[in-house]
Order: sequence, then C-alpha cells, then structure tokens
Amino acid sequence: MESHNNLSAERLAFEFTVDQDGLRLDAFVCRELPRISQTRVRRLIAEGDVLVNEAPSLKGTKLKSGDRVAVRVPAADKSAATPEPVAFGILYEDRDLIVVDKPQNLLVHPNHIEKSGTLTNGLAWHFWKSEGEAIRPGLVHRLDRQTSGAIVVAKTARAHRTLSKHFRERWVKKIYLALVSGLVEKESGEIDAPIGSDRNTWPRWQVMESGRAAKTVFRVRERFAAHTLLELEPLTGRTHQLRIHCALIGHPIVGDTVYAAEADPLATARRIKVQLLHAWRLEFRHPATNQAIRCEAPVPPLMSQILESLKVGESDGES
Repeated sequence: MESHNNLSAERLAFEFTVDQDGLRLDAFVCRELPRISQTRVRRLIAEGDVLVNEAPSLKGTKLKSGDRVAVRVPAADKSAATPEPVAFGILYEDRDLIVVDKPQNLLVHPNHIEKSGTLTNGLAWHFWKSEGEAIRPGLVHRLDRQTSGAIVVAKTARAHRTLSKHFRERWVKKIYLALVSGLVEKESGEIDAPIGSDRNTWPRWQVMESGRAAKTVFRVRERFAAHTLLELEPLTGRTHQLRIHCALIGHPIVGDTVYAAEADPLATARRIKVQLLHAWRLEFRHPATNQAIRCEAPVPPLMSQILESLKVGESDGES
C-alpha cells in the first residue's frame, strides 16, 4: 500500500493506493486512518471529502487494486495521528521503530481535555517529513507527562505486536533516575507492594491488598546532604508505580505533588513544578533482527542543574 499526505492550514489531505480487490470504501478508510471513527468516516464520504480516482463515491463502493483514494479531514478533527511539529530528541531510529527522548511536561497521547500537541502528534509529523508517509505511531508503553526520557515507538504493525509481547513478558529493561527526599540508608533493595485504584479516594492509584502485583528494584547512585539519587528498575508496569513505591518507603520523588505527604523544601525553594523522574536507560531486543538495543537519554537540563547545585552545596559545606 502506497500512501502520503499533505498539510494545509484548514485540512489534512491523505491519499492511498488500494492494495487488494473487494474492500468496501468505508472499511478501507477506517483501516488506513484508524484514529478516525467509522461514523466520522462515513460522514466524510457522504460530504464528498473522500474521493475514489478523483470522484465522489458511496460508503459501500467496492474498491479495486490500484484505485486511488483521497481523504480530506478538517484540521479541527485532531487526534494522535494528526501531524504537528513537536520538539523531542531521537536516540535511535530505523524502518521498524524509533526511540525518542521525551521532554518533561509533554503529554504522550491526546486525552479528553488536550487533543493535540502531544508526543504522538509530533511523531506523526516526523514520520511524514522524513518518510513521506502517514505512519501511525504505535505506542507500546508510556511515560507520565512530567517524566522525561526514553520511550520506544513502533512504526509497523509487526514491530508493535512483537514489542508489546516483549513488554508483557518483561523482556524489556527500564532504568529510571529519581531524586528523592531524604537519605536512603540501604545501598539497594526491592519494594514489593501491590497497586490498585479506587475511584472514591485520592489519589486514585495507591498500594492496596486487592491491587495487582508491583515490584521495584532500587539502587543508590549518589547521596547528598538531604537527598538521594536513585536508580529505579520497575519489574512490573503499574500506573504511577515508581512514584507510589518511593513515597511508600518514606522517600518521595522531589517535585511529586500527589504522593508526597508534604512538599520537599528543595522543590519549594526552587519552585520545581515537575517530578524529578527520568527514564534514563532502555534495553530491548529489536523486533525484526533480535539485535540488542540499548539507549540512554541524557538527564534533562532542570534535573541536571539541580544535581549539580546539590554537589556544589555539599562541597561548600565541607570547606
């Protein structure tokens, strides 16, 4: 299947070449633009925004191999597949996948409030510009909005299936860096506490006996006067797992306003408005070649500045 799209101020225009006989027009468009609902696709067809070989057609039109299908979508109908310029770093990329360095305060995927300006919108833009194709970013894992760092995204259906399996089977190794309040005494350890959700409490996600198993390995990387830099390895993938587990052992992540019992003085003094949690290292097997891939995302500027200031402060205190 050949496809490409053009951008304008008012509409997104997609063009596809049909790859087999007998497909219904509405089903074909839904397949190629999965983020647009079937109801919306049929409305676009009825309104003449879907053309087959440059002519309006009915939703039930049977397509033939080689037919050209053009789709125009109002720019207001934004979704994760809508290309938009969004800044992010690239740690690795090939024809099957991309590993990006997500900045702090960037939403990974549109939600019911924010419909655009997310990482997936930026990826759609990047794919369109670099490859001339309307590739839908295939998310296999996510990071919280405030969490920076490495995230892998599939570019093909096959890569998405394989990577998703690797994540489910826990074949992917993820190492985070977190600046936490207080001095962690043990050099390393494991936090084993189930996490569940309760819509009637705040925060909704918390440690509870009825929750799903959740395990986190921690290692001390550096200690400061009143803080500790930890390496965190989640052995499971529960919502807010690292933030919840750090708070559980009495060392909440600096800047976390949800799970910390009280604000860290450093966060208050520096007016830190994001949690200092960074997805530093990602290790996995390539879904097509089985090659070992290891990517490290540089510590973001804010977190790096805070760490350097803590080192300087200790040096000043010793002199």
